[in-house]
Amino acid sequence: MAVSFPLQISVVIPVYNAAKFIEAAVDSCLQFEEVREVVLVDDAGPDNSLEVCQALAAKEPRVKLFRHPGHVNKGAAGSRNLGILNSTSELVAFLDADDFFLPNRFDSERRIFKEHPDADGVYGAIGPHYYDEAGRALFNRTFEHEITTVRKRVPPEQLFEGLSGGIDDFGHFSLDALTVKRSALMGLGRLMRKEIHLHEDTDITTRLAWHARLYPGSIEAPVTMRGVHAENRITQNDRLAHTHHMLYKCLWEWAVEVGVDPAAIERFHYKYRLNELRIQPSRSAALALAIRHRRYLGRYDHRDALLRRWTGPGTRATRVLHTLLGKLFT
Repeated sequence: MAVSFPLQISVVIPVYNAAKFIEAAVDSCLQFEEVREVVLVDDAGPDNSLEVCQALAAKEPRVKLFRHPGHVNKGAAGSRNLGILNSTSELVAFLDADDFFLPNRFDSERRIFKEHPDADGVYGAIGPHYYDEAGRALFNRTFEHEITTVRKRVPPEQLFEGLSGGIDDFGHFSLDALTVKRSALMGLGRLMRKEIHLHEDTDITTRLAWHARLYPGSIEAPVTMRGVHAENRITQNDRLAHTHHMLYKCLWEWAVEVGVDPAAIERFHYKYRLNELRIQPSRSAALALAIRHRRYLGRYDHRDALLRRWTGPGTRATRVLHTLLGKLFT
C-alpha cells in the first residue's frame, strides 16, 4: 500500500550517556513538519541523559519518552525495538543520540514515495561531524570511506545482492539514513537482534533489503551527520572479529531459514567462518577457507583473506593495508 501524504514519520532515538548531544539531535528532527513524533528511549546510562530527555518531553508535545521495564539497560537494539513498538506513524526513521539530521533529510522521501507507490523505504548517505580530534583519528583508522553510503545506485530487487557482498565495492547504508514503513519492520518477524550487540543495524538493513522494496535516495550527499568523538561504540570496539562473527552467524542462519540465494548463503557462511578463524586465530585456515569459497567472493573479500595470511587476527593493520591496496588497484 502506498504511503499517505503529507508524510507522517516517527523518529526513534535510543539514548545512552548522551546528555550533551541529545538536545541537538531532537532539534534536528523537529525542524521537519513530517516528523509527527520523536520517540526517545532512555537506556539507563550513567549520566543525566534521563533528566535532559524529561525536560525535552515536557517542553515539546512531539517528543515522547519511554523507559525499559524496571528502568534497566537493554542496549541499542533493545532500545530501538521499544521505540519501534511505541511509534504511531506510518513511517519510521532512526537517529543516534549523538547524530543529527541535515535540512535535506527527507527530500528524497517526498519524491520517491510519490513516484514509486510500491516503495517500502528510502535510504541515503551519512557524513561525519567531528567533535574532537581523538574521535577523528579513531574514525579514520576504523573506516575505509569517510561517507557511509551505497556507492552504486541499484533498483530494490538488486539491493540485497549488493549488501550481501554480491556486488564489488557496493558499500552500505546505516539506520540514520533510512526511512521505512513501520509495517515493513513489523513484517520481518523479529526486529533488531539483541544478541548481536554492535552490528544490529547491519543485520536489520540486510534483512529489510530481502523482504522489502527499498529505493536509493541521496546516496551522494549526506542527509545525516554522524557525531564522531572518542566515545563512539564502533571505534571503541576492540573485539571486532567477535562482533562480526555473531553478525554473520545470525545472517547465515536467517538466510538458510528464509531460503535466500544460495550464493548469498555461502557468502554469509564464509564471513561467519572467517571471523571464527580470526578469533582463534588460524592464518592458514583462513586462506584455505577463502580459496574454497572463492567463486562467491568479491575483490574485497579475496584481498581480506590474503591480508589475513600476513596480519593474523588484528583488524587495524588489515584495514590500513586494505585502504592502501584499494587506492593502488581500484
